[in-house]
Amino acid sequence: MKLKSQLEEKLKNLPQNPGVYVYRDSKGKIIYIGKAKVLKNRVRSYFTSTHKKDGKTRTLVKKISDLETIITDNEVEALILEANLIYKHQPRYNILLKKDNSYPYIKITKEVYPRIFYTRNIVQDGSKYFGPYTNRFLLNSQLEVIKKIFKTRICHHKFDEKYLKKMTVPVCLEFHLNKCFGQCQGHISVEEEQENFKRIAKFLNGHTREVIIEMKEKMDSLAKKFAFEKAAEIRDYIAILENFSNKQKVVSNDFVDRDIVAIAVEGDDACGVIFKVRGGKLLGRIHYYLANVLEKTEGEILETIIEQYYLKADFIPQELMLSNDFEEGTETFGKWLSEKRGTKVKIVIPQIGEKSQLIEMTRKNAELLLNELKLKKLKNKDFVPRAISALQRDLHLENPPRRMECFDNSNIQGSDPVASMVVFVNGKPLKNDYRKFKIKTVVGPDDFASMFEIVTRRYKRVLEEKQKMPDLIVIDGGKGQLSSAVSALKNLGIENQPIIGLAKRLEEVFLPEHTDPQNIPRTSSGLKLLQQIRDEAHRFAITFHRDLRAKRMTHSKLDEIPGVGGKRKMALLQHFGSIKQIKEATPAEIQKIGRIPLKLAERILAEI
Repeated sequence: MKLKSQLEEKLKNLPQNPGVYVYRDSKGKIIYIGKAKVLKNRVRSYFTSTHKKDGKTRTLVKKISDLETIITDNEVEALILEANLIYKHQPRYNILLKKDNSYPYIKITKEVYPRIFYTRNIVQDGSKYFGPYTNRFLLNSQLEVIKKIFKTRICHHKFDEKYLKKMTVPVCLEFHLNKCFGQCQGHISVEEEQENFKRIAKFLNGHTREVIIEMKEKMDSLAKKFAFEKAAEIRDYIAILENFSNKQKVVSNDFVDRDIVAIAVEGDDACGVIFKVRGGKLLGRIHYYLANVLEKTEGEILETIIEQYYLKADFIPQELMLSNDFEEGTETFGKWLSEKRGTKVKIVIPQIGEKSQLIEMTRKNAELLLNELKLKKLKNKDFVPRAISALQRDLHLENPPRRMECFDNSNIQGSDPVASMVVFVNGKPLKNDYRKFKIKTVVGPDDFASMFEIVTRRYKRVLEEKQKMPDLIVIDGGKGQLSSAVSALKNLGIENQPIIGLAKRLEEVFLPEHTDPQNIPRTSSGLKLLQQIRDEAHRFAITFHRDLRAKRMTHSKLDEIPGVGGKRKMALLQHFGSIKQIKEATPAEIQKIGRIPLKLAERILAEI
């Protein structure tokens, strides 16, 4: 395998420490992140012919243009760093949990008098989050219990340290109805409120029994002081908690806090389920879908779930029960979770007995959810929008054109020639798949040659990456542009690909090897869809062309000098007025503008 000299040099000097490795493509984009006990052995294994590689790994290796390694003190640090980097960059070739923003969380704000409410948006602002909740009834029930017992405030005022000195917000009706403690006027101390929220966190983490014991102690203490009214109030709260606790399903008699994690895999999809058991009772169920798992082992998939879920988890249980072992064992994960919890976390993979039955129950849930996903996909697959059906009928296509890719060129008398490709799926734009092209091989205004180039570049890559061809290719133009596109496909060995040309002037649709345009009714929803995708391709190409032209027109010698970015360039031109005026300045005068170092000021004068 031929490697770039820069990459080859890095492979020769790999460290023998534990750490994280990052692969980048030719554009510098991160495409894969991994961890290793010994970086040298792990990274080199990707580039040796003897290494057993699946199809996806072979494709990954072909795309690697650069790598970087980050040394850590131990494997646990490598694991944490890998999880954080994957979470941040979401690399294409890593297994990723599908983000589902539809599930709510319970949020406790970081204030002296906190607020508690449900939200679907997680913001890194120091607040605590509990969830996600797949069962909305459970979420509402917990919030209702918390409101009744702890009388949390529902107002939206921000109560920070500064507010405590002024207390400017008057009490509202909630206080007079005995539904809040009047936090706005300090009728409950900050210390008492913080204690209440510690109990709320315990309750949300499933430690209801612990909260009940604490409240019974408080009730007894009040009774001894003859505060019978307050003691009776707490007695009623204990009854509410016990009633809530009794409704939770008992799945274990050992009262251990544990998470039970199992997966189901089918084809390129997987589902992971986490059952949260607290004090022997089932607190809730979380599930995640994963894509791109083809050729991955169940151990690798499970490892991804554990790594990405527990990276952000507020609570780590004392035991983790897994349906499968990891590729390199669970020791490193055990150390990481133990450090995160503060006490030892036990990881078990039960084979027999009650625990194996719990694993089987969790696995069946994962299988059920995965089947639901498959049925949903089939349903979506079978559904054909009206415009797509009309287009299939109008063009006499064998299959409905669900995915359409449309190409358009843009230039002004041959200057800054560019092209665009836009993608519609089921009649709607898929903007993440849009592509821009700078024309590389054509000199002057030649639309036919430009179309040949971009169609060749696009589908050569599709073939190399073993991607699926679109159901229909749309060319913005008449017979000439269509003929160029068809020639490009034939050169690549692509036969029988549905492709059409849409001429602008009369909105005529041309097919390959047909002299006359197709007779499509002007009122056809299929034709309207073609016009929509053509107009979108035109808009995208024009926008790209304008941006390039504007950049070229504002380009100056300053753009070529390392260390001079957009802000410094703007500051210099605004102050001096032109490149000519900058030439006449001294290094000291330049240095005063935009905090430019003296050496850079001297380099600017030397360069221009």
